[in-house]
Amino acid sequence: MNPSEKKVLLIGAGLVGSLLSNYLTKHGYKVEIFERRSDMRKDKISAGRSINLALSERGWRGLNGVGLSDAVRNVAIPMAGRMIHHQDGTINYQAYGKEGQAIYSVSRGGLNCVLMDESEKSGATIHYNERCTHVDLDKNIASFENVVTGNKQTLSADLIISSDGAYSAGRLSLLFTDRFNYSQSYLEHGYKELTIPPAADGTHQLDKNALHIWPRGGYMLIALPNMDGSFTCTLFFPFEGSPSFAELNSKEKVTTFFKEIFADAYSLMPTLEEDFFNNPTGSLMTVKCFPWTWKNQLALIGDAAHAIVPFYGQGMNCGFEDCVELNDLIVKHNHDWSKIMPEYQLQRKPNSDAIADLAVANFYEMRDLVGHPDFLLRKKIEARIFDKHPEKWVPLYTMVTFNEFPYSEALSRGKRQDQIMDKVMALPDIEKIWDSPEVESKILNMLS
Repeated sequence: MNPSEKKVLLIGAGLVGSLLSNYLTKHGYKVEIFERRSDMRKDKISAGRSINLALSERGWRGLNGVGLSDAVRNVAIPMAGRMIHHQDGTINYQAYGKEGQAIYSVSRGGLNCVLMDESEKSGATIHYNERCTHVDLDKNIASFENVVTGNKQTLSADLIISSDGAYSAGRLSLLFTDRFNYSQSYLEHGYKELTIPPAADGTHQLDKNALHIWPRGGYMLIALPNMDGSFTCTLFFPFEGSPSFAELNSKEKVTTFFKEIFADAYSLMPTLEEDFFNNPTGSLMTVKCFPWTWKNQLALIGDAAHAIVPFYGQGMNCGFEDCVELNDLIVKHNHDWSKIMPEYQLQRKPNSDAIADLAVANFYEMRDLVGHPDFLLRKKIEARIFDKHPEKWVPLYTMVTFNEFPYSEALSRGKRQDQIMDKVMALPDIEKIWDSPEVESKILNMLS
Protein backbone atom coordinates (compact mmCIF):
# COMPACT_ATOMS: atom_id res chain seq x y z
CA MET A 1 0.00 0.00 0.00
CA ASN A 2 1.13 3.51 -0.76
CA PRO A 3 2.26 5.07 2.56
CA SER A 4 0.08 8.13 1.98
CA GLU A 5 -2.97 5.84 1.96
CA LYS A 6 -2.02 4.19 5.25
CA LYS A 7 -3.19 5.63 8.57
CA VAL A 8 -0.92 5.03 11.56
CA LEU A 9 -2.17 5.54 15.10
CA LEU A 10 0.56 6.02 17.68
CA ILE A 11 -0.28 5.57 21.35
CA GLY A 12 2.06 7.82 23.31
CA ALA A 13 3.94 11.01 22.38
CA GLY A 14 6.92 10.40 24.62
CA LEU A 15 10.48 10.32 23.36
CA VAL A 16 10.22 7.13 21.29
CA GLY A 17 6.73 7.79 19.96
CA SER A 18 7.62 11.32 18.91
CA LEU A 19 10.82 10.20 17.19
CA LEU A 20 9.05 7.34 15.40
CA SER A 21 6.36 9.71 14.14
CA ASN A 22 9.09 11.77 12.47
CA TYR A 23 10.39 8.72 10.62
CA LEU A 24 6.88 7.68 9.56
CA THR A 25 5.75 11.10 8.33
CA LYS A 26 8.93 11.44 6.28
CA HIS A 27 7.84 8.27 4.45
CA GLY A 28 4.43 9.83 3.80
CA TYR A 29 2.32 7.99 6.37
CA LYS A 30 -0.66 9.76 7.91
CA VAL A 31 0.20 9.79 11.62
CA GLU A 32 -2.02 10.62 14.57
CA ILE A 33 -0.61 10.47 18.10
CA PHE A 34 -2.72 10.18 21.24
CA GLU A 35 -0.95 11.22 24.42
CA ARG A 36 -2.26 10.73 27.98
CA ARG A 37 -0.49 13.82 29.36
CA SER A 38 -1.14 17.47 28.61
CA ASP A 39 1.06 19.39 26.19
CA MET A 40 4.22 20.06 28.22
CA ARG A 41 5.18 22.87 25.83
CA LYS A 42 2.17 24.87 26.99
CA ASP A 43 2.18 23.82 30.63
CA LYS A 44 5.94 24.28 31.00
CA ILE A 45 6.27 20.98 32.84
CA SER A 46 8.83 18.25 32.63
CA ALA A 47 7.97 14.74 31.52
CA GLY A 48 7.14 13.82 35.13
CA ARG A 49 9.14 11.56 37.38
CA SER A 50 12.27 10.80 35.43
CA ILE A 51 15.94 10.25 35.74
CA ASN A 52 18.10 12.61 33.69
CA LEU A 53 18.90 11.24 30.27
CA ALA A 54 22.30 10.39 28.82
CA LEU A 55 22.44 10.46 25.03
CA SER A 56 25.01 8.14 23.48
CA GLU A 57 25.85 6.88 19.99
CA ARG A 58 22.62 4.96 19.34
CA GLY A 59 20.52 7.91 20.43
CA TRP A 60 22.43 10.35 18.26
CA ARG A 61 21.98 8.02 15.30
CA GLY A 62 18.23 8.08 15.86
CA LEU A 63 18.13 11.88 16.00
CA ASN A 64 20.44 12.25 13.02
CA GLY A 65 18.08 10.14 10.91
CA VAL A 66 15.42 12.85 11.15
CA GLY A 67 17.83 15.78 11.06
CA LEU A 68 17.59 16.75 14.73
CA SER A 69 21.03 15.97 16.12
CA ASP A 70 22.35 19.53 15.73
CA ALA A 71 19.34 21.08 17.46
CA VAL A 72 19.64 18.70 20.40
CA ARG A 73 23.41 19.05 20.67
CA ASN A 74 22.91 22.75 21.39
CA VAL A 75 21.05 21.89 24.61
CA ALA A 76 23.12 18.87 25.68
CA ILE A 77 26.16 18.82 27.97
CA PRO A 78 29.02 16.39 27.20
CA MET A 79 30.16 14.17 30.07
CA ALA A 80 33.50 12.59 29.19
CA GLY A 81 33.76 10.50 32.35
CA ARG A 82 32.51 9.86 35.84
CA MET A 83 33.68 11.63 38.95
CA ILE A 84 33.74 9.30 41.95
CA HIS A 85 33.09 10.96 45.32
CA HIS A 86 34.36 8.78 48.17
CA GLN A 87 33.01 9.02 51.69
CA ASP A 88 36.37 10.26 53.02
CA GLY A 89 36.08 13.31 50.77
CA THR A 90 38.55 12.20 48.09
CA ILE A 91 37.55 12.30 44.44
CA ASN A 92 38.85 10.44 41.41
CA TYR A 93 37.97 10.68 37.74
CA GLN A 94 37.38 7.80 35.31
CA ALA A 95 37.18 8.58 31.58
CA TYR A 96 34.37 6.79 29.76
CA GLY A 97 36.31 6.26 26.56
CA LYS A 98 39.03 7.71 24.42
CA GLU A 99 39.78 11.39 23.90
CA GLY A 100 36.76 13.13 22.45
CA GLN A 101 34.23 10.47 23.47
CA ALA A 102 31.42 11.49 25.80
CA ILE A 103 27.84 10.82 26.74
CA TYR A 104 25.53 13.84 26.81
CA SER A 105 23.26 15.00 29.61
CA VAL A 106 19.95 16.25 28.24
CA SER A 107 16.61 17.28 29.72
CA ARG A 108 13.93 14.67 29.11
CA GLY A 109 11.23 17.33 28.84
CA GLY A 110 13.32 19.59 26.63
CA LEU A 111 14.19 16.77 24.25
CA ASN A 112 10.57 15.62 24.12
CA CYS A 113 9.48 19.15 23.18
CA VAL A 114 12.00 19.28 20.30
CA LEU A 115 10.72 15.94 18.99
CA MET A 116 7.06 16.95 19.25
CA ASP A 117 7.72 20.26 17.49
CA GLU A 118 9.33 18.40 14.61
CA SER A 119 6.51 15.81 14.55
CA GLU A 120 3.93 18.52 13.99
CA LYS A 121 6.09 20.31 11.43
CA SER A 122 6.39 17.10 9.44
CA GLY A 123 2.63 16.52 9.40
CA ALA A 124 1.72 14.45 12.45
CA THR A 125 -1.27 15.41 14.59
CA ILE A 126 -0.91 15.11 18.37
CA HIS A 127 -3.96 14.83 20.64
CA TYR A 128 -3.33 15.49 24.35
CA ASN A 129 -5.05 14.37 27.55
CA GLU A 130 -6.18 11.21 25.74
CA ARG A 131 -5.81 8.04 27.80
CA CYS A 132 -5.95 4.77 25.90
CA THR A 133 -8.51 2.56 27.65
CA HIS A 134 -8.59 -0.43 25.30
CA VAL A 135 -7.13 -1.84 22.08
CA ASP A 136 -9.31 -4.29 20.14
CA LEU A 137 -6.78 -6.48 18.36
CA ASP A 138 -9.24 -8.20 16.03
CA LYS A 139 -10.87 -4.98 14.82
CA ASN A 140 -7.63 -2.98 15.03
CA ILE A 141 -9.27 -0.13 16.89
CA ALA A 142 -8.21 1.82 19.95
CA SER A 143 -10.46 3.51 22.50
CA PHE A 144 -9.58 6.72 24.33
CA GLU A 145 -10.99 8.81 27.14
CA ASN A 146 -10.13 12.47 27.54
CA VAL A 147 -8.89 12.92 31.11
CA VAL A 148 -10.12 16.55 31.19
CA THR A 149 -13.53 16.39 29.53
CA GLY A 150 -14.38 12.72 29.97
CA ASN A 151 -15.25 12.43 26.27
CA LYS A 152 -14.73 8.99 24.78
CA GLN A 153 -13.88 7.96 21.24
CA THR A 154 -12.89 4.85 19.32
CA LEU A 155 -10.61 5.04 16.29
CA SER A 156 -9.50 2.59 13.64
CA ALA A 157 -6.19 2.56 11.80
CA ASP A 158 -4.20 0.48 9.35
CA LEU A 159 -1.39 0.28 11.90
CA ILE A 160 -1.42 0.81 15.65
CA ILE A 161 1.96 1.29 17.26
CA SER A 162 2.07 1.35 21.04
CA SER A 163 4.83 3.61 22.34
CA ASP A 164 3.18 4.31 25.67
CA GLY A 165 5.87 3.22 28.09
CA ALA A 166 6.35 0.64 30.79
CA TYR A 167 2.63 0.41 31.65
CA SER A 168 1.55 0.18 28.02
CA ALA A 169 -2.13 -0.16 27.10
CA GLY A 170 -1.11 -1.80 23.84
CA ARG A 171 0.90 -4.42 25.67
CA LEU A 172 -1.98 -4.99 28.07
CA SER A 173 -4.16 -6.02 25.13
CA LEU A 174 -1.59 -8.65 24.15
CA LEU A 175 -1.62 -10.14 27.66
CA PHE A 176 -4.96 -11.73 26.84
CA THR A 177 -3.72 -13.47 23.70
CA ASP A 178 -2.52 -17.05 23.49
CA ARG A 179 1.21 -17.75 24.04
CA PHE A 180 2.13 -14.19 24.90
CA ASN A 181 5.17 -14.29 27.20
CA TYR A 182 5.46 -11.54 29.77
CA SER A 183 7.53 -10.84 32.84
CA GLN A 184 8.15 -7.82 35.03
CA SER A 185 10.60 -7.60 37.88
CA TYR A 186 11.43 -4.82 40.32
CA LEU A 187 14.67 -3.98 42.06
CA GLU A 188 14.49 -3.73 45.83
CA HIS A 189 15.72 -0.18 45.34
CA GLY A 190 13.74 2.88 44.37
CA TYR A 191 14.86 6.33 43.32
CA LYS A 192 14.24 9.92 44.36
CA GLU A 193 15.26 13.08 42.55
CA LEU A 194 17.09 15.83 44.46
CA THR A 195 18.75 19.08 43.35
CA ILE A 196 22.07 20.88 43.46
CA PRO A 197 21.26 24.47 42.40
CA PRO A 198 23.59 26.74 40.43
CA ALA A 199 26.16 28.87 42.24
CA ALA A 200 25.26 32.50 42.92
CA ASP A 201 26.81 33.52 39.59
CA GLY A 202 24.81 30.87 37.69
CA THR A 203 27.68 28.46 37.15
CA HIS A 204 27.81 24.76 38.00
CA GLN A 205 29.05 23.96 41.51
CA LEU A 206 30.63 20.67 40.33
CA ASP A 207 32.51 19.78 37.16
CA LYS A 208 29.76 19.98 34.56
CA ASN A 209 31.50 17.67 32.09
CA ALA A 210 31.30 14.60 34.29
CA LEU A 211 28.63 12.31 35.68
CA HIS A 212 29.08 12.42 39.45
CA ILE A 213 28.67 9.26 41.53
CA TRP A 214 28.71 8.78 45.29
CA PRO A 215 28.95 4.94 45.52
CA ARG A 216 28.33 3.60 48.99
CA GLY A 217 27.94 -0.16 48.58
CA GLY A 218 24.28 -1.15 48.48
CA TYR A 219 23.12 2.31 47.35
CA MET A 220 24.40 5.44 45.60
CA LEU A 221 23.75 9.04 44.66
CA ILE A 222 24.39 10.36 41.15
CA ALA A 223 24.27 13.86 39.63
CA LEU A 224 23.94 14.98 36.01
CA PRO A 225 24.40 18.58 34.83
CA ASN A 226 21.67 20.82 33.45
CA MET A 227 22.00 23.79 31.11
CA ASP A 228 20.88 26.26 33.81
CA GLY A 229 23.87 25.49 36.05
CA SER A 230 22.03 23.05 38.30
CA PHE A 231 22.49 19.31 38.73
CA THR A 232 19.69 16.80 38.89
CA CYS A 233 20.66 14.30 41.58
CA THR A 234 19.13 10.84 41.95
CA LEU A 235 19.35 8.76 45.09
CA PHE A 236 19.09 5.02 44.39
CA PHE A 237 18.19 3.55 47.74
CA PRO A 238 16.50 0.47 49.27
CA PHE A 239 12.79 0.74 49.98
CA GLU A 240 13.09 -1.25 53.21
CA GLY A 241 15.79 -2.13 55.73
CA SER A 242 18.60 -0.07 57.19
CA PRO A 243 19.34 2.35 55.67
CA SER A 244 16.25 2.78 53.48
CA PHE A 245 13.53 5.17 52.40
CA ALA A 246 11.33 3.65 55.10
CA GLU A 247 13.92 4.46 57.76
CA LEU A 248 14.59 8.06 56.69
CA ASN A 249 11.15 9.22 57.78
CA SER A 250 11.96 12.62 59.28
CA LYS A 251 13.83 15.73 58.19
CA GLU A 252 16.29 15.26 61.05
CA LYS A 253 17.11 11.70 59.96
CA VAL A 254 17.60 12.76 56.34
CA THR A 255 19.91 15.62 57.33
CA THR A 256 21.97 13.47 59.69
CA PHE A 257 22.30 10.71 57.10
CA PHE A 258 23.38 12.99 54.24
CA LYS A 259 25.84 14.92 56.42
CA GLU A 260 27.57 11.65 57.29
CA ILE A 261 27.29 9.65 54.05
CA PHE A 262 27.20 12.28 51.28
CA ALA A 263 28.90 15.20 53.03
CA ASP A 264 30.22 17.09 49.99
CA ALA A 265 26.92 16.72 48.16
CA TYR A 266 24.94 17.76 51.25
CA SER A 267 26.88 21.03 51.45
CA LEU A 268 25.55 21.92 47.97
CA MET A 269 21.90 20.96 48.56
CA PRO A 270 20.07 23.75 50.41
CA THR A 271 16.63 22.31 49.54
CA LEU A 272 17.45 18.70 50.47
CA GLU A 273 14.75 18.29 53.10
CA GLU A 274 12.02 19.82 50.93
CA ASP A 275 13.09 17.82 47.86
CA PHE A 276 13.30 14.57 49.80
CA PHE A 277 9.78 14.78 51.18
CA ASN A 278 8.05 16.59 48.31
CA ASN A 279 9.44 14.54 45.40
CA PRO A 280 7.94 11.09 44.79
CA THR A 281 9.85 7.85 45.22
CA GLY A 282 9.96 5.92 41.95
CA SER A 283 10.27 2.20 41.32
CA LEU A 284 12.82 0.50 39.05
CA MET A 285 11.29 -2.13 36.80
CA THR A 286 12.40 -4.45 34.00
CA VAL A 287 9.79 -5.66 31.48
CA LYS A 288 10.36 -8.46 28.98
CA CYS A 289 7.72 -9.79 26.63
CA PHE A 290 7.15 -11.50 23.29
CA PRO A 291 5.76 -11.29 20.65
CA TRP A 292 5.84 -7.55 20.10
CA THR A 293 3.44 -7.61 17.14
CA TRP A 294 -0.05 -8.86 16.30
CA LYS A 295 -1.19 -9.86 12.81
CA ASN A 296 1.09 -7.22 11.25
CA GLN A 297 -1.32 -4.55 12.50
CA LEU A 298 -0.11 -3.77 16.03
CA ALA A 299 3.45 -3.33 17.27
CA LEU A 300 5.08 -2.42 20.58
CA ILE A 301 8.13 -0.17 20.64
CA GLY A 302 10.41 1.35 23.26
CA ASP A 303 9.52 0.79 26.92
CA ALA A 304 6.20 -0.73 25.89
CA ALA A 305 8.22 -3.66 24.54
CA HIS A 306 11.24 -3.62 26.85
CA ALA A 307 11.34 -1.36 29.90
CA ILE A 308 14.78 -1.45 31.54
CA VAL A 309 16.44 0.09 34.58
CA PRO A 310 18.54 3.21 33.89
CA PHE A 311 22.01 2.11 34.98
CA TYR A 312 23.57 1.83 31.54
CA GLY A 313 21.91 5.02 30.35
CA GLN A 314 20.44 3.04 27.45
CA GLY A 315 16.65 3.07 27.90
CA MET A 316 16.05 5.99 25.56
CA ASN A 317 18.99 5.06 23.34
CA CYS A 318 17.63 1.54 22.92
CA GLY A 319 14.17 2.91 22.09
CA PHE A 320 15.66 5.28 19.52
CA GLU A 321 17.53 2.33 18.01
CA ASP A 322 14.17 0.54 17.70
CA CYS A 323 13.00 3.47 15.54
CA VAL A 324 16.13 3.41 13.38
CA GLU A 325 15.96 -0.31 12.72
CA LEU A 326 12.22 -0.24 12.08
CA ASN A 327 12.82 2.58 9.60
CA ASP A 328 15.56 0.52 7.91
CA LEU A 329 13.11 -2.37 7.55
CA ILE A 330 10.47 -0.08 6.02
CA VAL A 331 13.00 0.80 3.34
CA LYS A 332 14.26 -2.77 2.97
CA HIS A 333 10.79 -4.25 2.50
CA ASN A 334 9.25 -1.31 0.63
CA HIS A 335 6.45 -0.73 3.16
CA ASP A 336 5.34 -4.38 3.25
CA TRP A 337 4.39 -4.67 6.91
CA SER A 338 3.81 -8.41 6.63
CA LYS A 339 7.59 -8.64 6.29
CA ILE A 340 8.56 -5.62 8.38
CA MET A 341 6.89 -6.62 11.66
CA PRO A 342 8.14 -10.22 11.97
CA GLU A 343 11.71 -9.19 11.20
CA TYR A 344 11.51 -6.17 13.52
CA GLN A 345 10.62 -8.20 16.59
CA LEU A 346 13.05 -11.03 15.86
CA GLN A 347 15.85 -8.54 15.27
CA ARG A 348 15.25 -6.39 18.34
CA LYS A 349 14.13 -8.89 20.99
CA PRO A 350 17.56 -10.50 21.70
CA ASN A 351 19.18 -7.08 21.92
CA SER A 352 16.59 -5.60 24.26
CA ASP A 353 16.92 -8.62 26.55
CA ALA A 354 20.70 -8.21 26.54
CA ILE A 355 20.70 -4.53 27.48
CA ALA A 356 18.11 -5.21 30.19
CA ASP A 357 20.50 -7.70 31.80
CA LEU A 358 23.49 -5.41 31.31
CA ALA A 359 21.64 -2.50 32.96
CA VAL A 360 20.93 -4.49 36.11
CA ALA A 361 24.53 -5.72 36.27
CA ASN A 362 25.82 -2.17 35.87
CA PHE A 363 23.81 -1.05 38.89
CA TYR A 364 25.88 -3.30 41.12
CA GLU A 365 29.08 -2.15 39.42
CA MET A 366 28.26 1.52 39.89
CA ARG A 367 27.22 1.31 43.53
CA ASP A 368 29.73 -1.30 44.75
CA LEU A 369 32.83 -1.42 42.52
CA VAL A 370 33.69 1.85 40.79
CA GLY A 371 35.75 3.12 43.72
CA HIS A 372 37.59 -0.12 44.41
CA PRO A 373 41.35 -0.28 43.55
CA ASP A 374 40.97 -3.70 41.87
CA PHE A 375 38.22 -2.36 39.64
CA LEU A 376 40.31 0.67 38.66
CA LEU A 377 43.31 -1.54 37.84
CA ARG A 378 41.12 -3.86 35.81
CA LYS A 379 39.87 -0.93 33.74
CA LYS A 380 43.43 0.36 33.23
CA ILE A 381 44.50 -3.01 31.83
CA GLU A 382 41.46 -3.18 29.54
CA ALA A 383 42.08 0.36 28.28
CA ARG A 384 45.72 -0.49 27.52
CA ILE A 385 44.81 -3.59 25.52
CA PHE A 386 42.07 -1.69 23.68
CA ASP A 387 44.52 1.07 22.83
CA LYS A 388 47.13 -1.35 21.48
CA HIS A 389 44.81 -3.97 19.93
CA PRO A 390 41.45 -2.33 19.13
CA GLU A 391 40.70 -5.01 16.54
CA LYS A 392 40.85 -7.71 19.22
CA TRP A 393 39.56 -6.06 22.40
CA VAL A 394 36.84 -3.49 22.93
CA PRO A 395 35.71 -2.71 26.51
CA LEU A 396 32.08 -3.58 27.18
CA TYR A 397 31.15 0.02 28.03
CA THR A 398 32.64 1.18 24.72
CA MET A 399 30.73 -1.48 22.78
CA VAL A 400 27.45 -0.42 24.36
CA THR A 401 27.89 3.34 24.49
CA PHE A 402 30.22 4.51 21.73
CA ASN A 403 29.57 1.89 19.05
CA GLU A 404 26.62 0.19 17.41
CA PHE A 405 27.50 -3.40 18.29
CA PRO A 406 24.24 -5.32 18.76
CA TYR A 407 23.61 -5.39 22.50
CA SER A 408 23.51 -9.20 22.40
CA GLU A 409 26.96 -9.31 20.81
CA ALA A 410 28.30 -6.82 23.35
CA LEU A 411 26.94 -8.99 26.17
CA SER A 412 28.52 -12.21 24.86
CA ARG A 413 31.86 -10.55 24.09
CA GLY A 414 31.82 -8.81 27.44
CA LYS A 415 31.32 -12.11 29.28
CA ARG A 416 34.28 -13.66 27.45
CA GLN A 417 36.50 -10.67 28.22
CA ASP A 418 35.43 -10.78 31.87
CA GLN A 419 36.56 -14.40 32.10
CA ILE A 420 39.94 -13.42 30.69
CA MET A 421 40.27 -10.48 33.06
CA ASP A 422 39.41 -12.66 36.05
CA LYS A 423 42.44 -14.78 35.20
CA VAL A 424 44.63 -11.74 34.62
CA MET A 425 43.67 -10.15 37.93
CA ALA A 426 44.60 -13.41 39.70
CA LEU A 427 48.21 -13.25 38.44
CA PRO A 428 50.83 -12.77 41.19
CA ASP A 429 51.91 -9.15 41.61
CA ILE A 430 49.45 -7.95 38.96
CA GLU A 431 49.61 -4.47 40.52
CA LYS A 432 53.30 -4.28 39.52
CA ILE A 433 53.26 -6.07 36.15
CA TRP A 434 49.90 -4.93 34.76
CA ASP A 435 51.47 -3.03 31.84
CA SER A 436 54.18 -5.59 31.07
CA PRO A 437 54.64 -7.49 27.78
CA GLU A 438 54.02 -10.69 29.78
CA VAL A 439 50.49 -9.69 30.72
CA GLU A 440 49.76 -8.40 27.24
CA SER A 441 50.92 -11.71 25.75
CA LYS A 442 48.77 -13.74 28.14
CA ILE A 443 45.69 -11.74 27.19
CA LEU A 444 46.34 -12.09 23.47
CA ASN A 445 46.89 -15.85 23.85
CA MET A 446 43.62 -16.24 25.72
CA LEU A 447 41.81 -14.20 23.07
CA SER A 448 43.11 -16.45 20.31
